[in-house]
Amino acid sequence: MRRILLMVLKNILFVPYGLYKLYHYARHAEKYPEAERYEVLRYIDNKAIKGGNIRIDVYGEDNIPEKDGFMFFPNHQGLFDVLAMIQACPRPFSVVMKKELQKIPFLKQVFACMKAYAIDREDIRQSMKVIGQVTEEVKSGRNYLIFAEGTRSREGNKLLEFKGGSFKSAIKAKCPIVPVALIDSYKAFDTKSAKKLTVQVHFLEPMPYEMYKDMKSQEIAELVRRRIEKVISEYDK
Repeated sequence: MRRILLMVLKNILFVPYGLYKLYHYARHAEKYPEAERYEVLRYIDNKAIKGGNIRIDVYGEDNIPEKDGFMFFPNHQGLFDVLAMIQACPRPFSVVMKKELQKIPFLKQVFACMKAYAIDREDIRQSMKVIGQVTEEVKSGRNYLIFAEGTRSREGNKLLEFKGGSFKSAIKAKCPIVPVALIDSYKAFDTKSAKKLTVQVHFLEPMPYEMYKDMKSQEIAELVRRRIEKVISEYDK
């Protein structure tokens, strides 16, 4: 966690103000429009990333749909993934996360600002309720991110299996699916190094509903996984 310490030290004068803003917006998320909350997050996120000696290289930003009501499906490498996505994506989005992340300071407040949903993977009824809520919000024009692997890969840029159930909200909402390839995101927090780091975020060509409407959820998962894996194999050096 040397990099987290570096983030704090390089922003020592900003930290009190930044935390105040973050906690305020997290506690009063209902009072502020999503665009305003997201801009606050991006500002704080940018300070942390620069302080941590990290550069985010963004590819395919023009693949982000012009119309809201889409879903991102990135590979999952670690706790830095969402922070990389916030920095890379100019459009507000929310997240479906595992409930355990609600206990991590800073991330807890970030997710509260995003009005994210926490899912209990051992409670099927609660999981189905979240799927339904996300479906309705995507239909209404909100954008969401789901990690289809369900948990982070602990083998660097190698992918785990993508779970078909992760795509149920997208299928029910009939929304565009945007695969996202994250490369070297795990190095931010999961290594002991604080050296300069470049994290790559690749927004791949979106899959409209017409492309996947006749596919089973696991077939969609496998297709998204293959597309992400192909990009990682090309850019991972």
